[in-house]
Amino acid sequence: MGKAAVLRLKDITKKFGKLVANDAVSLTLNQGEVIALLGENGAGKTTLMNVLFGQYMADKGSVEVFGQTLAPGNPRAALDAGVGMVHQHFTLADNMTVQENITLGVQPLFSVRSDNAVARDRILELADRFQLKVNPNARVGTLTVGERQRVEILKALYRDVKILILDEPTAVLTPQENEGLFATLRKAVTNGLSIVFISHKLHEVMAISDRVVVLRHGKMVGEIATEDTDPKALSAMMMGAGSVAPKVSPVTPGPVLMHLDQVSTTTIGNAPGLKSVSLSLRAGQVTGLAGVSGNGQAALADVVGGMTTWVSGTLTVHGKPPGRWSPRDAIAQGIARIPEDRHKTGTIADFDLTENAVLECYNTSGFSRSGWLNWRNARAYADAIIKKYDVRCPGADTRIRLLSGGNMQKLILGRVLEADPQIILANQPVRGLDIGAVNYVHSQLLAARNAGAAVLLISEDLDEIMALSDVIHVISEGRLSPGFARGEMTPPELGIWMAGQRFDEVAYAS
Repeated sequence: MGKAAVLRLKDITKKFGKLVANDAVSLTLNQGEVIALLGENGAGKTTLMNVLFGQYMADKGSVEVFGQTLAPGNPRAALDAGVGMVHQHFTLADNMTVQENITLGVQPLFSVRSDNAVARDRILELADRFQLKVNPNARVGTLTVGERQRVEILKALYRDVKILILDEPTAVLTPQENEGLFATLRKAVTNGLSIVFISHKLHEVMAISDRVVVLRHGKMVGEIATEDTDPKALSAMMMGAGSVAPKVSPVTPGPVLMHLDQVSTTTIGNAPGLKSVSLSLRAGQVTGLAGVSGNGQAALADVVGGMTTWVSGTLTVHGKPPGRWSPRDAIAQGIARIPEDRHKTGTIADFDLTENAVLECYNTSGFSRSGWLNWRNARAYADAIIKKYDVRCPGADTRIRLLSGGNMQKLILGRVLEADPQIILANQPVRGLDIGAVNYVHSQLLAARNAGAAVLLISEDLDEIMALSDVIHVISEGRLSPGFARGEMTPPELGIWMAGQRFDEVAYAS
């Protein structure tokens, strides 16, 4: 390309026990270039970037930045060399403010007021320029997943990095926010920024990258200029064969299994509560919930899943008020959940796969007797999920934190579906997953729908909502739109609702 190389990874090999995560991987990044790094979940992409960023120490190989070999296993050396990384899984301190997280390591925590004011102004300027809205004074622990992702991106940009690693940066952004971010990244690239872009969204790869590098099972299996390829060819290179999205056949919905009538909840911190929300979940129907992150999705998910109660309105399950309402009560009513954050609320990191598989059913007759857990049955149950849902792992005794995001999600999916639920709360079910895993999760959700389950699909990916949903609602600042049948609304029309404009224009009947 005629530009100087700013980064060289030479023969990087990284093992975790018997698992070879990276096998002699080499790549070069040039100044002002965007390389897209593709591969299935577990292909070794994040591991390779963690070696580059100094969070892992390679067993073999070296990392050069601007011609200088970086000290292995030293994130400070990477930062000092101008490398920044936006992690797929957040590395933020919940008890600190947005501003404190962004400036951590750049200025003292207890700075004079003028320093803090300068830092705040710079954060707000970056947030405005990159269309990443944040409140610098908000505690990170009160933020939604989408808002935390914005903080992660700003944290890297604040440091004036020369090489930026973006690990699934758009997983929680709307299409409009993606366009704004891409426009700014392109401008930054023309000014010399170099980017390694990890994404499973092939249309994003085609839109932003100059070159594509593909990993499979830890090895580099392909490298090609973006202009010389297309999404179908990239998919085949990633998966070894084309991956086909499941077909959504029309169905006739059954009875209402859950109904919310004028339900309102309390606003907590920056997260808006629900405002007189009415919603029906019907058997054999996927109800999609679209919206910009942080507009009440979490509140609605918490109500449906028994995590919180409401201050006004009513909720009925199978036509009756549930009485007490807690996660245990929700499970007893046949409600299963795929949580928004598989790390924070979906699994326990240091539990193995067996323990995580039975988290929500350990007290049933099959696994518990006289207060003691039947480990043999629990292990057999976990093994069955691992086999049926293709969870790629060394075994059921593996700590779940060692799995890739996709394999972790498959275990959660198996745990949910094997319980034969009547209502499924699928909250961001494919966030950060590769094409094959996305299609697999979608096919399983559709199979559950076809078997008579009511599915509430909450996603900030409008393409996913429109592809799977039989009826679509939009949520904005805790308000819920009417339901729109499949194909009734175009993406721009839904985008207007997502921006809140239609809520201000249309008067609703109670």
